[in-house]
Amino acid sequence: MLRDLIALPSVNPAFLPTGDARAGEQRVAEFLAATAARGGLTVEFQEVAPGRANLLARLLPAGPVRQRVLLAPHLDTIGPGGPGSFQPVVRAGRLHGRGACDTKGSVAAMLTAVLTVAAAARRPRETEIVFAGLVDEEQAQAGSRALARSGFKADLAIVGEPTRGAVVTAHKGSLWLRIETRGKAAHGSKPELGVNAILRMARVVEVIEGEYAAGLKGQRHPLLGHATVNVGLIAGGTQPNVVPDQCWVEIDRRTLPGETEAGVRREITACLRPLGVKTVIDETKLAPCEPMATDAGQPLVRALMRCAGQRGPLGADFFCDAAVLSAAGIPSVVFGPGDIAQAHTAEEWISLASLERATRVLVRFLSELP
Repeated sequence: MLRDLIALPSVNPAFLPTGDARAGEQRVAEFLAATAARGGLTVEFQEVAPGRANLLARLLPAGPVRQRVLLAPHLDTIGPGGPGSFQPVVRAGRLHGRGACDTKGSVAAMLTAVLTVAAAARRPRETEIVFAGLVDEEQAQAGSRALARSGFKADLAIVGEPTRGAVVTAHKGSLWLRIETRGKAAHGSKPELGVNAILRMARVVEVIEGEYAAGLKGQRHPLLGHATVNVGLIAGGTQPNVVPDQCWVEIDRRTLPGETEAGVRREITACLRPLGVKTVIDETKLAPCEPMATDAGQPLVRALMRCAGQRGPLGADFFCDAAVLSAAGIPSVVFGPGDIAQAHTAEEWISLASLERATRVLVRFLSELP
């Protein structure tokens, strides 16, 4: 199944030119819908945007529905990687191709597990199992946000991401901020007549990457460690012989549970105030990407950890759909085959052993549901 999924490009449209044939999740969603229907699942589509829809495939219990478990990987990938990135290749126990671990490996493991339970002699008596292939996780999480807005409820959501087969109960949030400095333009031969906005920004960057980043290490989360900041983009000026009157940077601030956007803005503003530099701070994310923390003591979470052979909960530095579903009142964890270190790389791959192990864990967990 994973070979077939890699061979069907599903690049998030935000990362390709308009009209590119490799864009969108529709081909993958239709392939999975046909596969699920042949396995006896009830299939429906939830439109999120034109030509982009979440896939919901349900395995109904033998009796009345008393609880619901959601398996929720995403169908989109980032842009193409190296040459042949949509041609799945197996080498040395690894399957290579775009989306192999992020997150078509989770898609294949999760749907295979549901179909395995559906084909067994005994299916759950009172637990509905729903596979949800979500769109747009890599850009604005439109798929999970649409599912949350629809009022969908579950007793547990297992969000598919490459966690090396570990159950993750907490992850950091991601806040993108744009900081601008202003100056005064002048001729490059008379720099003393102007105010260099790039020089002002250099001081800002030094404070953010130095004093501010060091200060973040003072507060730690038991599963996530400390918050971080990264200056990832910078631009300013128009040409070498003009004193620049504007410069901007964009930073990635990874947040911990309990932190807010307003609080982070106040921190940065206070840290930059001694510079005497006027700055403008704007949020650039299309939608909030908040941190998540789920109680690892919940019975379904404990059962999944037991099936994974895991004694205690773990955390992850990355953001994903789990926070969106959690904010909508669905207890959520993150689980899947593959290693996040391989995600978004030119030569993305997944270990076949990891893929098979994650599938076995999910089959065992779903088979034990009442």
